[in-house]
Amino acid sequence: MRSAKQRRVDREGWSMVAPTVLVVVVVVVIPVLWNVLIAFQDLGYLEIRETSVFRNLTLDNFREVFGAEGFWRTLLTTVIYSVSATVGSIVLGLVAALALRRTFPGRGVVRAAMLLPYVAPVVAVAFVWQMMLNPQYGIANSLGTRFLGWDAPIDFLGRSPHALITVIAFEIWRYFPFAFMFIVARLQAVPKDIEEAAIVDGATPLQSFRRVLLPQLLSVMGLLAVLRVIMTFNKFDDVYLLTGGAAGTEVAAVRVYDYLTGRFDAGGAAAQSLVLSAVMVGFLFLYMWFLKRQGANQ
Repeated sequence: MRSAKQRRVDREGWSMVAPTVLVVVVVVVIPVLWNVLIAFQDLGYLEIRETSVFRNLTLDNFREVFGAEGFWRTLLTTVIYSVSATVGSIVLGLVAALALRRTFPGRGVVRAAMLLPYVAPVVAVAFVWQMMLNPQYGIANSLGTRFLGWDAPIDFLGRSPHALITVIAFEIWRYFPFAFMFIVARLQAVPKDIEEAAIVDGATPLQSFRRVLLPQLLSVMGLLAVLRVIMTFNKFDDVYLLTGGAAGTEVAAVRVYDYLTGRFDAGGAAAQSLVLSAVMVGFLFLYMWFLKRQGANQ
């Protein structure tokens, strides 16, 4: 039986965490449960306030979502977009981190400049890319037709598959600094004597990277991969600002937005968001499997 002192300590503990628990419940749990409730009810956009646990529940929204034209194509596009952008941003961040690892004059300025794509407003950088890639007056087409032998200007954002490749490139460019920061922090923690021992043993730079540095970076790169896939899988603003989801770039988040604001189908939009959440849970299990395997190997 607990003593009076222990009960008092428990009460003090609960009183300390109660505000945080309350905020999490209000900000996270209730909206998620509300979204689940909408997904199982036949509701239009203007009927959301009629959502209630006493309304009839139905699976019609999920049947409509899975049977709708273009749903599986959109899901495939989202997977291609998320995986390609994630891999590209991590590889580019790794290359940048390795290139700027050694000390040289002005390294701090160069490192700071690396963060510009990440900290710049997305509206501004999307507008710059649109102007740069415009088929009529964009500098990319101007240089391509003059010096690269292009027969005609390329509509980078208006035709498939150029549009999807372009939005993936934009995502890589915009978010490689995120990977760069993580990898730089991990590189600084790698003991130098391990690399020096490899050099003394006659390892080439490539062998030193594969055998010494890469194993040290795998855990942080795995974490980066999961974070970036989840963030990119939910990505809406970048794609919508560049193409509006046209020309083969309709990712899942844009489709959910169109369902809600174009078709005024709140139930369908909520059902699609639940499907996306299920996919992301799969990615989280993949990451947990990765961590478990890393722990077993160590």
